Amino acid sequence: MARNKYPEETKNLIIDTASKLFIENGYEHTSIQDIIEHLGGLSKGAIYHHFKSKEEIMMAVAEKLYSNSSAQMYKIRERKDLNGRQKLEEVFRISIFAMEQKNMFSAAPDMMKNPQLLVIFLKDVVQKEAAQFFTELLEEGVADGSVSLEYPKETAEVLMLLGNVWMNPMIYGCSPQEMIGKAKFYQHLLKLLNLDNIVSDSMISRLEEFADIYQKTQKEG
Repeated sequence: MARNKYPEETKNLIIDTASKLFIENGYEHTSIQDIIEHLGGLSKGAIYHHFKSKEEIMMAVAEKLYSNSSAQMYKIRERKDLNGRQKLEEVFRISIFAMEQKNMFSAAPDMMKNPQLLVIFLKDVVQKEAAQFFTELLEEGVADGSVSLEYPKETAEVLMLLGNVWMNPMIYGCSPQEMIGKAKFYQHLLKLLNLDNIVSDSMISRLEEFADIYQKTQKEG
């Protein structure tokens, strides 16, 4: 009954409950039944009314976790006191130092063991507005002279794929030390594209920390 009268509240309850369980126990070790048992009387039908699978719940959890940092990024895009390059630097900083990143890597699944989730994630990376967002920042930088690039759209797409797929331990499993190597290569690539200082050494340390969190989560499983 609750899901019929208050569908949005029910959906948010499912997401919040699943998020807590994913972070505490890991995605792999949280079942739909576990979520049901923590929903205070809601049925399995209530879950499947809103989500077709556990994979869809995970993507909704990720979207909610990142909603705050996403809002900050869009505010940066609208700022008039920053040029395109400065906006790019701020967006990278927020995306890496966002508090929710730790929770995400604690909850995160091994996507290579979850092909459906991998497909959903890749679809988001390729088709959603993130690449367009970065393209616009690079094009703004080219227009105001703070960025020197011949192919801003293609650059944005490649940087997105490298950052979200190749450097993502949920897809390309890697140790903290291997993450440092990848991050330094990414930093070097940005320098070759005249985008040096976009990724700082402190950001690389943060990425190493994420890889360590994820590796420990998988070992505990």
